[in-house]
Amino acid sequence: MAIPVIDFSKLDGPERAETMAAIAAGFEHVGFFQLVNTGIPDELLERVKKVCSDCYKLRDEAFRDSNPAVKALAELVEKESEGVPVRKIEDMDWEDIFTLQDDLPWPSNPPAFKEMMMEYRKELKKLAEKMLGVMEELLGLEEGHIRKVFTNDGEFEPFYGTKVSHYPPCPRPDLVDGLRAHTDAGGLILLFQDDRFGGLQVQLPDGSWVNVQPLKNAIVINTGDQIEVLSNGRYKSAWHRILVTLDGNRRSIASFYNPARLATIAPAIPAAAGDDDYPSFVFGDYMEVYVKQKFQPKAPRFAAMATTTK
Repeated sequence: MAIPVIDFSKLDGPERAETMAAIAAGFEHVGFFQLVNTGIPDELLERVKKVCSDCYKLRDEAFRDSNPAVKALAELVEKESEGVPVRKIEDMDWEDIFTLQDDLPWPSNPPAFKEMMMEYRKELKKLAEKMLGVMEELLGLEEGHIRKVFTNDGEFEPFYGTKVSHYPPCPRPDLVDGLRAHTDAGGLILLFQDDRFGGLQVQLPDGSWVNVQPLKNAIVINTGDQIEVLSNGRYKSAWHRILVTLDGNRRSIASFYNPARLATIAPAIPAAAGDDDYPSFVFGDYMEVYVKQKFQPKAPRFAAMATTTK
């Protein structure tokens, strides 16, 4: 099965109904899909690829020298060479990351990085807010409802951050993952992934894993745990992971449009027949649980929130 690819430009034409149906199916049945023709200029996306690649070149040596997964893998391989049975690393990721937020320091090198990434983040934020509008329409919600929830009725700004990641070549992909399987904690995630090297996989409802195929200048969309709550289980956050390769240096730029930490999250529509409602809670309280249980089953996180709100 291939992850759905949807032409976003068709929302404004005669194929709007079919496009809305495809987006609804992507949210409801897979939890991931790819958008093409988003309105973000290809020229900007090409510049973003280059500047992020240039930025990583300045970080590569530090990754090799100081990333704990590099050291742990080297130790495992040495033990294996001595005949000692080894097991896959389960508590580290083969990942170089840094995050971008408007109110935090940004990398100063390469010199063009900040200006270009600010332009990119502005475009992605516009796309995120368009997608929230589509989601509201699909769920039968009042226009602006999700932003209202995420801002606590305008009291705060929603959180908007970008994680720039690289997954360098790994000598033993069988012994470590680029990023372990998890669901995302927040709201809407927009990913500009590498179009040369794969590795991102999504778990389907039947438990099988499928690749999110590299596609030039597409934006991958997925929803986090807060959308699962807000939709009362209709749009479930999907488990996903990143596998590393022997020779590929995979780029990943994920932007997160999340609730403010003090926003109250609650179901906005009725649960499906026979299902219980999801709990209501403050997003910051959920995050305190999530950071400890990110790579563990999802249900106990929601159960913990139900307990705190009783």
